[in-house]
Amino acid sequence: MRVGVITREWPPDVYGGAGVHVEHLVAALRELPGGPEIDVHCFGGARPDATGHAVPPGLSSANGALQAVGIDVEMAAALGGADLVHSHTWYANTGGLLAQLVHGAAHVVTAHSLEPRRPWKADQLGGGYRLSSWVERTAYQTADAVIAVSRGMKADVLDVYPELDPAKVLVVGNGVDAEAYRPIEDPDVVRSMGVDPDRPYALFVGRITRQKGLMHLLAAAEQLPPEAALVLCAGAPDTPAERQAVADAVAELQTRRTGVIWIEEMVPRDKLVPLITGATVFVVPSVYEPLGIVNLEAAACGTAVVASAVGGIPEVVDDGRTGLLVPYDAEDPTGFAAGLAARVSELLADPARAADMGRAGRERVLAEFGWPAIAQQTVQVYERVLAARG
Repeated sequence: MRVGVITREWPPDVYGGAGVHVEHLVAALRELPGGPEIDVHCFGGARPDATGHAVPPGLSSANGALQAVGIDVEMAAALGGADLVHSHTWYANTGGLLAQLVHGAAHVVTAHSLEPRRPWKADQLGGGYRLSSWVERTAYQTADAVIAVSRGMKADVLDVYPELDPAKVLVVGNGVDAEAYRPIEDPDVVRSMGVDPDRPYALFVGRITRQKGLMHLLAAAEQLPPEAALVLCAGAPDTPAERQAVADAVAELQTRRTGVIWIEEMVPRDKLVPLITGATVFVVPSVYEPLGIVNLEAAACGTAVVASAVGGIPEVVDDGRTGLLVPYDAEDPTGFAAGLAARVSELLADPARAADMGRAGRERVLAEFGWPAIAQQTVQVYERVLAARG
């Protein structure tokens, strides 16, 4: 079986959860005994382990969504020998759709997020959002199978696209590399990033986008214990305006309390893991999250998680055992911020309980979220799709 995996993100250009998912899934697929032959096609320059595709010259000044579709056309042209194409995110969905139409390849889509669940992108992308939404809908409607990364995501897919046959929407969860993400105590590394390892701190890691709920966390920070620090590893903003809003909120917060540290650059894993390990609590205030790999990464590092109870997060964070969940209501942002503050403060005040939750989270990751098992489940989807086609 020859499979073409198509994705916007591929190392070293990985900035979000979908990119992390593709990187580790492909590695696990390639290691399966007797597994499929995998060809990766990605956006950008040449890679040693993938074929990169640049924006076609005639689209160099076009809308970003048109540029993505242009890259997808070139990807589809290169996928003539694939039995099956597996696309990740709307950026790559057109490539899978076209390979299905032109070459007769089977097309599997993994649902990492849904454009209709991110309406704020209409303000950011204008007509590009209308194009991305059309691409996603068309790809989902015509795909041979849709893989949802959680049960919550499957329900979301069927809610947004009720015309889909539920039997073709299959759940294969996200995973985490429990060797790469494991508890590593290294106070010197933590200190090198401007964080006091002897002071309890809450940690956020994520992109600056409305989806991740960072502004809600900054509002909650007003109510955190003054002896605790708040560390934000937040970068890759969706827009300059969103970055500026975070910068203004952080600067204002820093005038009222100490220990508010913003690390804007992408932190390499060898530094990020000790930073996560050293945190008393890891905070995920997302307003929309199909699953949230960062929840798994924090748990794998043995750190308790406080997260919003949205999407697939409740399938990852076992409330009261590996962390604490906070209900989210878009109509009550003040209440959500207060709930975040209360739950984070609860664990900051009881580090022994937080440590117990972190150990339980690590144990659960080892038992349920390994990539080899996820790769095997993915191959079973491939086999099912190809068998159905005869």
